[in-house]
Amino acid sequence: MPNFSDEVIVITGGSRGIGRATALACIRSGAKVVFSYRGNEAAALETINECRAIGSADRIRAVQADVCSEEDVVKLFTAARTHFGTISGVVNNAGVVAPSMPLAEMDAERIRNVLETNVFGALLVARQAARDLADGGALVNVGSMASKLGSPNEYVDYAASKGALDSLTIGLSKELGPRNIRVNAVRPGLIATEIHASGGRPERIAELGPNCPLGRPGDADEVAAAIVWLLSTEASYVTGSFIDVAGGR
Repeated sequence: MPNFSDEVIVITGGSRGIGRATALACIRSGAKVVFSYRGNEAAALETINECRAIGSADRIRAVQADVCSEEDVVKLFTAARTHFGTISGVVNNAGVVAPSMPLAEMDAERIRNVLETNVFGALLVARQAARDLADGGALVNVGSMASKLGSPNEYVDYAASKGALDSLTIGLSKELGPRNIRVNAVRPGLIATEIHASGGRPERIAELGPNCPLGRPGDADEVAAAIVWLLSTEASYVTGSFIDVAGGR
């Protein structure tokens, strides 16, 4: 496990799923963590309590922030610097999905909401990371295998939004390389988190998991392990790259 030795990590969408697993993994590795949550205070408190159970209470903070709000994104990064100092790593994780359906059946509001969070919000977070990360820091974008598979008849809008995140990863890695800031992405596949229920298909994991080449769905801890590695100096010569945590799917 990498040793972050009190480095400061900012995570968006850290109250559940992959974000929570990443917060826990960073705390175990010795980091100080500030994570955002949009509205579920109970879930955020649960994440804090889990982190405190494995690390000292003064190494974790939660900030209510919507990544679609420029003011909130600035507030999140300001809180991290105020509490803990220079930011060395950012995990651009916050994202949403909407109920499964073909594109032809989606209304404009649903498409707008998905793109606003997954593209506009991710760009705001990445921009703030580019401004605030210390030279030698790391940004990890949490994409999706949907960007390669397309999610036909399910979440084409979500897949398109994650395709934009792939392009962001490549372009920003070249912009920030001269400052020795690494920009990479993980692309989770079928991972057992609450996002499937929020997309109206809680049964999706049970249905599709056995069809993966590895014969099962993944879990959030497996994705978090890849994120933590990319944040660490163990990945010191890795930028503009993607780790597909998808069981071969």
